[in-house]
Amino acid sequence: MKQSLELKLGQRLTMTPQLQHAIRLLQLSSAELLTEMHEALENNLLLERGDDDEFDNPLDGPADDDGRTTAESEDLREIELESDCNPSIETAPEFEDGDDLEWRDQGLDHRIGGNTRQNDTSFEIEDRNSQPITLRDHLSWQIHTVPFSARDRTIAEILIECIDEDGYLNASLDEIAEILRQIDTDASEIQAVLRHIQNCDPVGVGARDLSECLLIQLRQLEPGTSGLSTAKQIVQEHLDLLARRETTQLCRRLGIDEKCLQEAIFLIKSLNPKPGGAIDPNPPDYVIPDVLVSKRKGRWRADLNSHAFPQIRLNRHYQTLLQTTHKADDSKFLQEHLQQARWFLRSLKNRNDTLFDVARAIVERQQAFFDQGEEAMKPLILHDIAIALNLHESTISRATTRKYMLTPRGMYELKQFFSSHVSTSDGGTFSATAIRSLIKKIVDSESPTKPISDNQIAGVLRQQGIQVARRTVAKYRETMNIPPSSRRKSIV
Repeated sequence: MKQSLELKLGQRLTMTPQLQHAIRLLQLSSAELLTEMHEALENNLLLERGDDDEFDNPLDGPADDDGRTTAESEDLREIELESDCNPSIETAPEFEDGDDLEWRDQGLDHRIGGNTRQNDTSFEIEDRNSQPITLRDHLSWQIHTVPFSARDRTIAEILIECIDEDGYLNASLDEIAEILRQIDTDASEIQAVLRHIQNCDPVGVGARDLSECLLIQLRQLEPGTSGLSTAKQIVQEHLDLLARRETTQLCRRLGIDEKCLQEAIFLIKSLNPKPGGAIDPNPPDYVIPDVLVSKRKGRWRADLNSHAFPQIRLNRHYQTLLQTTHKADDSKFLQEHLQQARWFLRSLKNRNDTLFDVARAIVERQQAFFDQGEEAMKPLILHDIAIALNLHESTISRATTRKYMLTPRGMYELKQFFSSHVSTSDGGTFSATAIRSLIKKIVDSESPTKPISDNQIAGVLRQQGIQVARRTVAKYRETMNIPPSSRRKSIV
């Protein structure tokens, strides 16, 4: 075989490290980006925190589409929050005189929840208030305030270990007696200790089934409570009939009229079938809004949350040192950190610019939503924004995933502003979000004793010109966790 050299011309797309880094930062949530920024500050000598009045961004450039210079735009879009305190929205963006400001944030605190639970056998109140606790921790703290003997305390600790997250004892007394066979106890002794636990907070904890759980809670009520005796009889003997909503059969079995039954049922419905849920071991994960929406001069506008992140800039001292050092190793080391710092700052700016442009495009297309609510949400897909901004759909997807917008109507993930559409009888379109809102409104206004079926909901929507099938209504209803009509029927 004869060997030869051949030259070919062609194009190939290469993902440079800089591009990969920019893409990764774009898809990070605010909490993840905060962590990334703090790590960059710790690991790169050429990066430091900046002050508002002397922010030095080496990436300043020409004016943007709104006529602002890059430096002016960064007053709204750059990053500036002290990292040693919880991120919070303290003030709304500054506005010019005469702006029509209809809504301004009222100091809402959007913190990042953390799991900092540490093993601690102390039961001091200060400790309990300073760290998240589990239901078992909560019960253990309470039994340490009861003058138990060492034997009874051991039994109580084993009982607590057998209580699940909902607050139910998931082992029989005989099984617990087998666990405690070394101290030679029996079911009656365990039962006596269990009663003490069942008197603990939350009320109803330590029950062995739903009937006992509800009965424990009923026993805590005042003896003269209306419907109390009937409610006790129902949860002890006729809970199955109540679950099947057989009100006529219940009245006959109990020998009471419907009014007395309704009083008892109302009382039962006020009880908690899962008392353990009142003790949540995990603090809520608060989200940091990436975008703030406010109305100015009659139009809703989007701005990046300038209070969400710390400012970062190049360290001037090390920049000067890089220019004056004569040692090759030091110069190489600083040069590498400088290059990484510039990549990081450029990636941050690209992320902010992309997120700002996407948020602004969304708000511009959803003006009716901010004025009227979800029923006015317009159909919108990623492709619409991608075409408007001359970006790829994957970029829009990354920019809207786990990014949140704080609006006068609450906190929304940017993804929520995108939805499919349904045709109307007049040739228009209706967004799926708006249809879900209408379904919820219809269900909320229905008669509790005669709930409306999916087919009837579809009929109501068709009267408004929205062509949807019964199965579509059922699908949207299920996404909102609304039970079917057979389960929505109220017996109170």
